Amino acid sequence: MTKQSRRKFTGDFKAKVVMEALKERSTVEELAKKYDLHPTQINTWKREAAAKLASAFDSESGNKQQEQQADQLEKLYAQIGQLKVENDFLKKKFVTRSLSIRRSMLEPNHPYLSIRRQCELLKLHRSGLYYVPVSETSENLEIMRILDAQYFLTPFYGERRLMALLRLKGYNINRKRIRRLMKLVNWNTLFQEPNTSKPDKSHKIYPYLLKGIDINKANQVWCCDITYIPMKKGFMYLCAIIDVHTRYVVNWGISNTMNAEWCRDIADVAILKHGKPEIFNTDQGSQFTSEVFTGLLKEHEIKISMDGKGRALDNIWIERLWRSVKYEHIYLNVHEDGLSLYQGLKEYFNFYNRTRVHQSLDYSTPIEAYMAKAA
Repeated sequence: MTKQSRRKFTGDFKAKVVMEALKERSTVEELAKKYDLHPTQINTWKREAAAKLASAFDSESGNKQQEQQADQLEKLYAQIGQLKVENDFLKKKFVTRSLSIRRSMLEPNHPYLSIRRQCELLKLHRSGLYYVPVSETSENLEIMRILDAQYFLTPFYGERRLMALLRLKGYNINRKRIRRLMKLVNWNTLFQEPNTSKPDKSHKIYPYLLKGIDINKANQVWCCDITYIPMKKGFMYLCAIIDVHTRYVVNWGISNTMNAEWCRDIADVAILKHGKPEIFNTDQGSQFTSEVFTGLLKEHEIKISMDGKGRALDNIWIERLWRSVKYEHIYLNVHEDGLSLYQGLKEYFNFYNRTRVHQSLDYSTPIEAYMAKAA
């Protein structure tokens, strides 16, 4: 039996994959299948590229400083030896103990530490590095589309009822599988009381500020959320921000991954284009509780409001927007890729803001109500 050699990737290849991922035309799953890669690897390269973009515009002084740092690092290696390098590696890398994060800490091209030694230091099994997970089956994608549509009919259904419903439709499915697919489509069952799940203790949770207040003007309250968008092959995510009083969508964006930086960029553009709201409301998702996102709101002195845990009705305005988007566009059109989805949503939101009349606005359009109240 011949030993399989470890794959190595050139910088040009990584750049090509990252550029396709940044264009948002394909899902991570499609890119992974196209280039025979693990989806996690693509996400890691995408984060690394975003972190290193700023260095491309450094001045000459910055380059000199980098050269000096490189010389100092080389002298340091010569003085302290291999043991000191390993200790520094652990101090810098071994901050958290999550399996996925520890795997992302590996540096295949590290000049002094082999993959074997890095795995020993990070307490990883090397066999897990080369396992290629099976992509979602066509049946799973079909079930996810059913769940996405069913949520607008019965958002109060839990795992057991959904499992029974799918079995009646002919799917052989268990609770473990339905739980995983519910998480992928961002299904949040409505509860009368908060559920037992605990938020990330490292993120601050802000109180809900909208109870009992009179929302009567534009830019008084904005609401933001993320929803799952089914595609012909795989799925994407849609993030949108809506002005509560006028129902005007101030900004939106799509991505094949969910992260705080993506949500922050959408909010940042909305504030630049339309000014800042008095209150910004979200759910308690990790993208919104992250300091990356809340830091932007603090910079602009915007009051931060968050839904109660398990209380999707606290953000009912954005839930109604998702229902309109999906029933009036997504379920009527099958998008092939990210570019097709972006163009379709661009046309729909233009229609939603400028043409579609709303009963709650006395049958005027959101743009008319927004401009009238903002004037």
